[in-house]
Amino acid sequence: MILTVSLNPAVDRTCRLKKLTPGEVNRMDEAESVAGGKAVNVTKVLRQFHIPVAAVGFLGGAGGKLIEEAMEQLGVECHFTRIAGDTRTSTNLLEENGRVTELLEPGPVVTQKELGNFLNRFTGCLESCKLAVLSGSLPAGVPGDLYGRLIELCHMAGCRVILDSSGDALRAGIQAGPDIVKPNRRELADLTGKKPESRGEVVEAARQILAAGVGRVVVSLGEEGLVWVEEERVYYQRALPARAVNTVGCGDTVVASLCMSELAGEDAGTALTKAAALAAANASTRENGCIPMETYLNLLG
Repeated sequence: MILTVSLNPAVDRTCRLKKLTPGEVNRMDEAESVAGGKAVNVTKVLRQFHIPVAAVGFLGGAGGKLIEEAMEQLGVECHFTRIAGDTRTSTNLLEENGRVTELLEPGPVVTQKELGNFLNRFTGCLESCKLAVLSGSLPAGVPGDLYGRLIELCHMAGCRVILDSSGDALRAGIQAGPDIVKPNRRELADLTGKKPESRGEVVEAARQILAAGVGRVVVSLGEEGLVWVEEERVYYQRALPARAVNTVGCGDTVVASLCMSELAGEDAGTALTKAAALAAANASTRENGCIPMETYLNLLG
């Protein structure tokens, strides 16, 4: 079983309009709300492939109820911690020309009692899970090194870890030596202080992360593809062609694919090809984490 950790999940509200004009009244053509947040998106993809998933994290208010009900409908084993604050809403504005603008709320404040309840649920789940996904930002009220603490607990229980975050949360988590880290180019720049332009610079930046004790680094480069960096090996996978409708959540789709490849013991080349195909298939639909299987299989060839 895979454990997905949603410390700061969100209701993803997608609004479609012809053109966004800042400073003016903008009327939406369509709007819909679905369960979202990075780890929730990973969960949705895994369940489409019938992978057993347990989910933990913080949920509050009507948005939290929407997310938990959506996860239960997918057959996810839910162990969420209810909190007094409201789960945030992330708004994606999709224009006809394909441009996407994201409006991300900060999220609720978590109390120390709520954090303690979460940690009890988290450790209880580790007994039945082989792999944990720590994905997304940290809510206010939790310590900045929380991902590092969770990674240590995972490794003590014999559970492997994939970390996908940003900023200080990512930096602190890396120090605990997760098995896989999946940054993008911007996150590499934040970590190293220099934006990597060429593929060689991306590899060099990834090796700096490996030096902290990370098992491997898989860098998502959007339209340029994926780079897999281990201590002695580097692999590159070009992006696969697909008509992009909504690119939000493609990184989460890559993480889900890496999870499945990790459990299956697949080699780097196979894992990267599947991740690129899954990300391209995800981009071809409006809803994050909703994979058109026929498109995915066609991209795999």
